Amino acid sequence: MTHSLTSSFHSFFFFPPSSSSVQLNTPKLQLLLPMSSNSQPLPLKFSHTNRTRTTTTNNNRHKIRASSSTDDPSPSSSSATNFVLFSSAALTVTLAVANRVLYKLALVPMKDYPFFLAQFTTFGYVVVYFSILYIRYRAGIVSDEMLAIPKLRFLAIGFLEALGVATGMFAAAVLPGPVIPVLSQTFLVWQLMISVLLLGRRYSINQLVGCLLVASGVVVSITSGSNTGQMLSEVEFFWPALMIVSSAFQAAASVIKESVFVDNAIQLKQKSLDIFVVNSFGSGFQALFVLLFLPLLSNLKGIPFVQLPSYLKSGAGCFLNLGTHKSSCDGAPWLPLLYIVTNLAFNISLLNVVKTSSAVVASLMVMLSVPISVIILSLPLPYLPEGTSLSPVFVVGCAILVSGLYLYNTTRAAKNSTKSD
Repeated sequence: MTHSLTSSFHSFFFFPPSSSSVQLNTPKLQLLLPMSSNSQPLPLKFSHTNRTRTTTTNNNRHKIRASSSTDDPSPSSSSATNFVLFSSAALTVTLAVANRVLYKLALVPMKDYPFFLAQFTTFGYVVVYFSILYIRYRAGIVSDEMLAIPKLRFLAIGFLEALGVATGMFAAAVLPGPVIPVLSQTFLVWQLMISVLLLGRRYSINQLVGCLLVASGVVVSITSGSNTGQMLSEVEFFWPALMIVSSAFQAAASVIKESVFVDNAIQLKQKSLDIFVVNSFGSGFQALFVLLFLPLLSNLKGIPFVQLPSYLKSGAGCFLNLGTHKSSCDGAPWLPLLYIVTNLAFNISLLNVVKTSSAVVASLMVMLSVPISVIILSLPLPYLPEGTSLSPVFVVGCAILVSGLYLYNTTRAAKNSTKSD
């Protein structure tokens, strides 16, 4: 859950509707849109001289809205609604950009301890998610039946997300800032391929073309650093490749999450599986696997197993900006903590956009944050004063990538509109 965009939301925003599974009134969408996606026509009652009569004429009359103020909203209420929607969208874009920028900045003081940061953030999310799950269980939102669902797929989700967050932070600590938002968009490509293989999904030509443009944009952006003096000229190919592989792990986890929602809708008699059940248990297993992976991943970094306790102790000292590492850990603990808080705020804001407008609008907000983040991360920033020059080829690659994201998401919007009509 600690990627620049958490995988639970990746799963929702990049899966297109399918005739065989997720549509506007399916469990996954009901889960995120409880107020808007599950409404059903109700019998209309009209009160007149202390008597109540129910319309019994043809079925079309049931579609008449009882309140004229809903059909013809006043200009003031319409303006207020538009202002709220615009403010919510602007806040979401701002938090999305801040989330991507702080993801890189948080790794500046923790560059030598990415695994410690991954472990800390993962356990932090476990505490937050299980606390919210407990509150929702006490409120009756989460049932015993939801908590009793098989946990085997949660184990797989935790395994894949642990690999994704650990390898992602490992690579992000080395890569130039502007490259990270670009490479993370390969999540869409991986998710499309994996969902076809595991879920049998089918995509339109426009969606496939959009996905191909995303992949092409990433390739063009990476190859822009092959010449001396360019952004990636001094970075080994292993690190961009590792970031792309980390997106594959996150995408696979999101596909399994999707199958959990779809399959359990039947077992729960069409009742929506609460998202915090999936996030809590997935995060719990993720924390376990991040801990288990530490010996292997630290060994790849050249840290022997016998030195692992010393590494974790030094990581804690760097995070708290104490001890002998103080000079090389400037920015801690505020930058890592600020990233964690911003990431949580971003996810909450994203859900609010989904509720008040649509998932497509939310995904377009996330898409808009990509070029803005690239530009900001190329500028001189606190703790990154050197900045990064963007080559013309890299800019072209980003433009191709954004056009692919736009084509993919607008195609989803058109399909949703057609089905709703």
